[in-house]
Amino acid sequence: MSLHDIAARALHVLDAEDAHRFTIRALQAGLGPGSAADDPILATEVAGLRLPNCVGLAPGFDKNAEVFGPMLRAGFGFVECGTVTPLAQAGNPRPRLFRLSEDRAVINRMGFNNEGLEPFAARLARRGPGIVGANIGANKEAEDRIGDYVTGLTRLWGLASYFTINISSPNTPGLRALQTKAALEELLGRLAQARDSLPAEGRVPMFLKVAPDLEDGEVEAIVETVVANGLHGIIVSNTTITRPNLASKHAGEAGGLSGAPLTQLSTQMLGLFHHAAAGRVALIGAGGIGSGEDAYAKLRAGACAVQLYSAMVYGGPGLVTRIKRDLAACLRRDGFVSVAAAVGAN
Repeated sequence: MSLHDIAARALHVLDAEDAHRFTIRALQAGLGPGSAADDPILATEVAGLRLPNCVGLAPGFDKNAEVFGPMLRAGFGFVECGTVTPLAQAGNPRPRLFRLSEDRAVINRMGFNNEGLEPFAARLARRGPGIVGANIGANKEAEDRIGDYVTGLTRLWGLASYFTINISSPNTPGLRALQTKAALEELLGRLAQARDSLPAEGRVPMFLKVAPDLEDGEVEAIVETVVANGLHGIIVSNTTITRPNLASKHAGEAGGLSGAPLTQLSTQMLGLFHHAAAGRVALIGAGGIGSGEDAYAKLRAGACAVQLYSAMVYGGPGLVTRIKRDLAACLRRDGFVSVAAAVGAN
């Protein structure tokens, strides 16, 4: 166990949100871990993005685009910052972030707390090499939520390696309603119109992030709307509002559940999207990844790359190195010569 991992465990004496802020400050001070060169078997391409490895950092960790550089150096193949909204907002009242240690899970009801587009854009404008995505959302009090997404896309055009349209957080009232067919068609239609009016040199992939709690028929409708509007992929999935067999005293807290209990649900949903998409869009698997075997299962279910966040609460910053090592071993064990060769193997 590294000193960084020991420090991560020591932070559990603090409130979860205070521990996270302390971690961000430590990373800004240059105290983050480094990483060895990536195993070549983990290199891949997703929607035209060339990734040194397929293991990415999910949004929520670096909400304000403050530490994407240190997290790339820690070994992530790509980092997604946000969710960012046009205007700064405080989010929901504290406490709003809970460790469920017995379940190796987290419940959050943060509510898109962030500093807004301008500081976010200024930091992205100074970024160096590496794949850094921007996850954009809508302000809670916005009269035109779709307009907020258009504002985010327009302001960050040319600054991010890719965009993720987050309509699946359970912590902004009514946001998930944008996943319904009519609302999604309007949202993606307006975003496509805005994209096509912006300079061609800033064009990068756009992904839609969905919930794992979808109803029958919604998967197919979402895929067809994504394809029709020229988006490049879907991220499956965000947190869940279900509470599957939890042991922690915090199990009844409101908010989105992430971590180990989400693994099976999100992977099953990923498989449904893989079947519906039939290779027309790229899929990124997220939700409950805590090991190389978990990441491998996402690839076999149809993901071209994966993202994690909550597992670092328990595995420390060295977790990404261990996941990459074990994922490479899984690929070689089963005779795959690359990440791409394993995608959808199930």
